[in-house]
Amino acid sequence: MATRSPNMQHAATEADLVLTLTVGGQPCGVPVLVVRDVLGPQTITPIPLAPAEIEGAMNLRGRIVTAVDLRRRLGLPSRPEGAKPMSIVVEHGGELYSMLADQVGDVVPLSAEDRAPNPPTLDHIWREVSRGVHRRDGQLLILLDVDRLLAIGGQR
Repeated sequence: MATRSPNMQHAATEADLVLTLTVGGQPCGVPVLVVRDVLGPQTITPIPLAPAEIEGAMNLRGRIVTAVDLRRRLGLPSRPEGAKPMSIVVEHGGELYSMLADQVGDVVPLSAEDRAPNPPTLDHIWREVSRGVHRRDGQLLILLDVDRLLAIGGQR
């Protein structure tokens, strides 16, 4: 096993920091550098004729933010009746998006060298939007690629 210097053992750059979240019981993470805001339950206005994964739009300090339901985007069952999602606001293509997750956790350091490739058994929808997995607390944390996740309707 390689030995790291004390400075490297405790140095977590911003690029290594990940905001953890849960979608349908699955631990996930997104790079903290892409996160603009984390918000509690918000009022979301439906958008007629929008793709199924678009929950609607919300107002954030005068800006319109498109809310994407991560459960629908990832092919999971709907959120239980009455459950209120948390919003992770990110910028993609010059627009603001709110990714709706069941829970938001902590910011944790995850080293790129400890990342494993997607398991071959991972559902194809998840494989498409995952940058790899980390073993954490006895579970697999899926590191989400925000650009791919927000490529709604084939826009890449």
